[in-house]
Amino acid sequence: MAEPQDVPIRDESIRLGQFLKLANLVDSGADAKPVIAEGAVRVNGSVETRRGRQLHRGDVVELGGVTARVVDEATFDDGLPW
Repeated sequence: MAEPQDVPIRDESIRLGQFLKLANLVDSGADAKPVIAEGAVRVNGSVETRRGRQLHRGDVVELGGVTARVVDEATFDDGLPW
């Protein structure tokens, strides 16, 4: 499996459905509901079917072979000079 992409969040936590959209794993929030309900989403290696599951820094989400990791926006380094 490829290294997960880091996706920064502002708050302490984010709901799974919101994170899927933020990480561009789904096109819209409405698209998140069926893929979560089908059991196609894994959080930290386990199937997750709760759209409202709270994710925290360090959690890794996988959908369709693509992985994304929750990171803190304040410490995220995107490599850009500004």
